[in-house]
Amino acid sequence: MSTPLSVLDLAPIAEGSDAAQSFRNTVDLARHAERLGFQRYWLAEHHGMPGIASAATAVLIGHVAGATRSIRVGAGGIMLPNHSPLVIAEQFGTLEALYPGRIDLGLGRAPGSDPKTSRALRRDLQSDPDAFPNDVVELMDFMADEPRQTVQAVPGRGAKVPVWILGSSLFGAQLAAMLGLPYAFASHFAPAQMMQAIEVYRATFKPSAQLAKPYVMLGFNVFAADNDEEAQLLATSMQQAFVNLRTGRPSKLPPPVPGYLDQIGPQANAMLREVLACTAIGSPDTVRRGIREFIERTGADELMITSQIHDHAARARSYELLAELY
Repeated sequence: MSTPLSVLDLAPIAEGSDAAQSFRNTVDLARHAERLGFQRYWLAEHHGMPGIASAATAVLIGHVAGATRSIRVGAGGIMLPNHSPLVIAEQFGTLEALYPGRIDLGLGRAPGSDPKTSRALRRDLQSDPDAFPNDVVELMDFMADEPRQTVQAVPGRGAKVPVWILGSSLFGAQLAAMLGLPYAFASHFAPAQMMQAIEVYRATFKPSAQLAKPYVMLGFNVFAADNDEEAQLLATSMQQAFVNLRTGRPSKLPPPVPGYLDQIGPQANAMLREVLACTAIGSPDTVRRGIREFIERTGADELMITSQIHDHAARARSYELLAELY
């Protein structure tokens, strides 16, 4: 397998731990991923979530970039409806000035939070469906060599920060294709429209100054361990977290529970099968087969691997086993 692999880190806060430990784990994992040869290390913006510490995403990206040397570091993503495009241009212009050639900016249109938190983040939330595309274009113009706008992003103007569109529906696929940008699909938790979105993106892609041909990165969950049984146990932490979230009880990342899937009802099991369809759980051989089949089915240009594992050492080991397959 030669498809590049990258890391998506939600900076999980495990039960019995706190944000400070989560950030120490993030730095350790980023350095580990760099040594193992992963392509990039992305952090996701979420708010009001007890188990996710990456709310101040740009701050954490700077912390990780400063603790590493060569791996690309970026946002997977910044939820643009929460922010002024000018502020994001300044933040990522600053990051690019500090860590030139290493910063990525993935943009999403979901709020990454509940409606009350969204209002608290940005009180002038718009219902205009064109708001997100317009904000993306405005943000990209702020970082252009010769912006059309009179307001200047300093730092930001002329920043060579690759912009990605993130999505879990056809909307993001169409926007990424229209603007000629790379497209990252959130198949690690919302795979329902993945194949259709990939087809739309590739069929309607228009080359741009940033990108000559379509480039698709897909989210994929990996729980790798020395044997299938251990990996299945590790995966129960994420399974519990999803069930808690979808039933209105968001939590810190729980410790694994033996036989968890046998303890929940058929409705919860069906939900997990749906949202975690793009997942490989097991020994290296099992994971290799799962990833190979996924790449063959999708033609992914790159995989963004997330491993929501309660124990940090087991999480690092999962990425290590995955890297050894390559």
